[in-house]
Amino acid sequence: MKPSYLTLTLFLAICSFSIKSKAQDKPNIILINVDDMGWKDVGFMGSKYYETPNIDSLAAMGIIFTNGYAASSNCAPSRASLMTGKWTPRHGIYTVDASERGLSKHRKIIPTKNTVTLSRNYETIPEILGKNGYQTCHAGKWHLSNNPLEYGFQINIGGGHNGHPKSYYPPYKNVNLSADKGQYLTDLVMEKTLDFVDSTEFPFFLYYAPYAVHTPINPVKSLLAKYSVKPASEGQDNPKYATMVENLDRNIGLLVSKLREKGIFDNTLIIFTSDNGGLYGITKQGPLRAGKGSYYEGGIREPYIFVMKDKIKPNTISHVPITNLDVLPTILNYAGISENTSKTDGDNLAAILEGSKTELERPLFWHFPIYLQAYNKSDNENRDALFRTRPGSVVRYGDWKLHYYFENNEVELYNLDEDIGERNDLTSKEPKKVEELLNYLKDWWASTNAPIPQELNPEYEGDI
Repeated sequence: MKPSYLTLTLFLAICSFSIKSKAQDKPNIILINVDDMGWKDVGFMGSKYYETPNIDSLAAMGIIFTNGYAASSNCAPSRASLMTGKWTPRHGIYTVDASERGLSKHRKIIPTKNTVTLSRNYETIPEILGKNGYQTCHAGKWHLSNNPLEYGFQINIGGGHNGHPKSYYPPYKNVNLSADKGQYLTDLVMEKTLDFVDSTEFPFFLYYAPYAVHTPINPVKSLLAKYSVKPASEGQDNPKYATMVENLDRNIGLLVSKLREKGIFDNTLIIFTSDNGGLYGITKQGPLRAGKGSYYEGGIREPYIFVMKDKIKPNTISHVPITNLDVLPTILNYAGISENTSKTDGDNLAAILEGSKTELERPLFWHFPIYLQAYNKSDNENRDALFRTRPGSVVRYGDWKLHYYFENNEVELYNLDEDIGERNDLTSKEPKKVEELLNYLKDWWASTNAPIPQELNPEYEGDI
């Protein structure tokens, strides 16, 4: 006996309902990746100058990592590692534009050639989630190609290859958004982001990557008077930058409010971090040394929050060292996706987030086989006044951190538990620890096929 049309229709409707119900059981995922926000540029990490009440409130709802890192100390490589879960030698993006930064006469060796566009050979977070029923939206800064829609995003709000806007006030020029109401750029990006949350089907993945708080430092004029009279605190004293931080905080508050309004906050995983350290001279991260572009802690250590109701205990602090390579496998875990996790260089943090583990023993690595010039020769905390970073690699294992420089095969060794500011080089006092960390680094170079620049630059004149 053949099934009737009505029976078949009912069967298909039940199947459709079952698939939709299963999809809606998956959590929404929001990844917030701020631009150039330093480790201590938020209240929950100790800033007394910048005001971030909404971000601080979010931090109280979940777990804070005090030893959270970006995979690189500048924008593009950090974002490539975040999206792919891969160490920088695998995708070859080390900086923005050319690797020959600074004057040639000061560069002793020829740096590794840089890659400027993320290869399509690597699957990204939105591609994997999109194949598994997620609606995907990119909002803000992309910086890895001309078009994020080619990398798994279904909606793009203002993302392109540009690293920063030419202005936060319209016309933005190099950001493809029209400001009908003359909005400050981050306000416009959030307005369109809220439209996405309002109109999308569930579950969704939102990559909210505001251009803020990257230069140009265009202050929010209505907030400037307040910070102009506010006392400085531990090297943080820039009123214009402070208004940008507060504006960012306001917009994140609007996003959280929208989630609550729609009744979906409790079923949303929220991750908050930054792509690299704060720009030294604009902001400072004391007691951490240096800032963006450096591989001292001020350049790579970031604020980190993970929030998910009934999964992650609120008001929790972890000192476990993590990296933004861990974000991809962690997101896939909460999305219920088992594929691809073995192909990443990061670790699934779910056990740490949910409290069943309190340790994660592994070395973390950074590789920068190029040069990055200094901004200010007279005011910096770099190794030398000419460069924020010279070609080298870094490894952290436990409390120990070793810097290795390719020009002269020099090393620096620090115990971060006793010397978080990296002021006391223990190389001569701890030769066995130097050897141990160098062995980790050499094995990692081999496993990732990391390029080691050695060719001498014929134009080198010495360091002046």
